[in-house]
Amino acid sequence: MTGTFADYLVQDARLVILRALADQVDGRLNETILTAALASFGHNRSRDWVRQQLRHLADVGAVAITEAGSIMIGELTRLGYDHVGRRVVIEGVARPSPGK
Repeated sequence: MTGTFADYLVQDARLVILRALADQVDGRLNETILTAALASFGHNRSRDWVRQQLRHLADVGAVAITEAGSIMIGELTRLGYDHVGRRVVIEGVARPSPGK
């Protein structure tokens, strides 16, 4: 991976989001829960920042976004599952380690 440490942090946070979604039976979580999941991995970011990352992941096809009122919900797509499973590489998202 090339880039700055800030780039590394963003890419790692995006992987944390994808993994959190993959751990759900239906592959979905709302932005509030994702914010808490990120914080548990040391990414203390605002909900607005999490929303920006969800939009980026939607732009590259890794998640689908729906909204329930003012809450954004991310749902993992096949591409997102494939990235978490190490079958494809999504640019701008950290690569998962072998064995999860």
